[in-house]
Amino acid sequence: MYIRTLSILLCLTPAFCDGAKHNLVQIFNGNDLSQWEQAGKAEWRVEDGVIVGGQDGDPKRSGILISKGSYKDFDLRLEYKIDEHGKYNSGIYFRRSKTKRLGSPYQLNLGRGLAGEYVGLFLDDWLDKGDDKDEIRKPRQWNKVRLLVVGNRIRAWLNDQPIVDYTDLKPRVDLQAAGSIAFQTYGAEGHAGWIKFRDLTLIDLSAKKQTP
Repeated sequence: MYIRTLSILLCLTPAFCDGAKHNLVQIFNGNDLSQWEQAGKAEWRVEDGVIVGGQDGDPKRSGILISKGSYKDFDLRLEYKIDEHGKYNSGIYFRRSKTKRLGSPYQLNLGRGLAGEYVGLFLDDWLDKGDDKDEIRKPRQWNKVRLLVVGNRIRAWLNDQPIVDYTDLKPRVDLQAAGSIAFQTYGAEGHAGWIKFRDLTLIDLSAKKQTP
């Protein structure tokens, strides 16, 4: 069985090229969820190196899968595939404080633009609707996501096309510190959906030393 773990790093930014300064983190070992914690009633499992989440027949069983590690500045790359139904959506939470959360964390929402659930940046409201016309996302196929967070600036790419470039001029205190990364699954309209993630690669840009 082929287990997907880390993608090949492409030298597209100085952060990726300068291996002497930054950490490549194995955020998912490809075998189990030992590096993650669960909250809510959703079901999460690993199938052939793919993280699978969903409500398993019950639309009320939403939940999140939370990394045990905390990250402030990072470059995250992954592929995802999502159920194609109504307003069902997923998302990537980040800078989610493990101690004193003052509100919702940042979220790169993963949904259907035509249903008002854009692949875009959300906090208490939309910060950047990103792929608002749902023209870049590929329905029922694997989609590539890159999320680059440095200081107060948040950028995202979908299938290699830039969709988000947002600078938070007045971030909350808890959003200025390191926090967990979390995956969401959320059903709507009486439907229980599913989300899949694979090929997770994370560069910790806050790290001072490189892991061999």
